[in-house]
Amino acid sequence: MNSRIKRILLFLLLAVVLIIPDQLTKQLAVETLRGNARIPVIKNVLYLLYVENQGAAFGVFQGAQYAFYIITIVVLIGILYVVYKTPLNNKRYYPVLFIAELVFAGAIGNFIDRVSQKYVVDFIYFSPIDFPVFNVADIYVTCGCIVMVLLLLFYYKDEDFNYLRSSKKNAGAESDKEDSLMEEK
Repeated sequence: MNSRIKRILLFLLLAVVLIIPDQLTKQLAVETLRGNARIPVIKNVLYLLYVENQGAAFGVFQGAQYAFYIITIVVLIGILYVVYKTPLNNKRYYPVLFIAELVFAGAIGNFIDRVSQKYVVDFIYFSPIDFPVFNVADIYVTCGCIVMVLLLLFYYKDEDFNYLRSSKKNAGAESDKEDSLMEEK
């Protein structure tokens, strides 16, 4: 089995590890919060509150389920492509893989809800700024995207992502070389 396939399998295994707490906390929210008033965790700051969200993260775009199915599938395929192509022999790219893991797991966690229930269970409410109710998967996606934007602004350069271009001559060659070195070891 080549190193790229191993990389994808490890990535998927780690995604499952992240998806489990998301799904368990949502199930706990259904069992304990549905039909109840909000429960203060930190009075006037943080509450547990059951909401069935038919929109995207934080409740935006309510009722557009099929659009979310398509967008989610495209995003997931894109993330798998990035993971497949990212060189492993350079620690500079580890943050990209970590961010991809967070966004992938968050997208899958909410996708599971959308497909199985036609809505996403949200249950965390931050009241000081009247923030929309959210869940663990939303935290994964939001944190991953924020960190990626910061890295793109302050850490990476455009040429750092040449490996994602489809041309075998310039982009894939570095990643292929890295894979052959990994297989020799």
